[in-house]
Amino acid sequence: MNDRGKDAEARAAKFLEAQGLQIVARNYRGRYGEIDLIARDGATLVFVEVRARASNAFGGAAASITTAKREKLTRTALQYLATLGRTPLCRFDAVLLGGNASPIEWIRNAFDS
Repeated sequence: MNDRGKDAEARAAKFLEAQGLQIVARNYRGRYGEIDLIARDGATLVFVEVRARASNAFGGAAASITTAKREKLTRTALQYLATLGRTPLCRFDAVLLGGNASPIEWIRNAFDS
């Protein structure tokens, strides 16, 4: 991962912590891919995809979370859940960071598994 990606994930983690979430894992790697951040929002386990784009060309950060990417995230989340004793409530969020010092956009329930 490049420095820009690391910075984006660090900014996203700090932002989510300020919103009351607790980061439990960063860059979880599984057989099918990687989950940028895993957090707890109360009793809910949150799988977070962080996307940074310098501009909104080609749809911006949100458009970069393709169907194939969502499938990889879902499969990787299932692999993570298999390591737990019980399956908590879960959701998939996205944290989007645009260019030009634009505000962070947090999309709760960005997609269903």
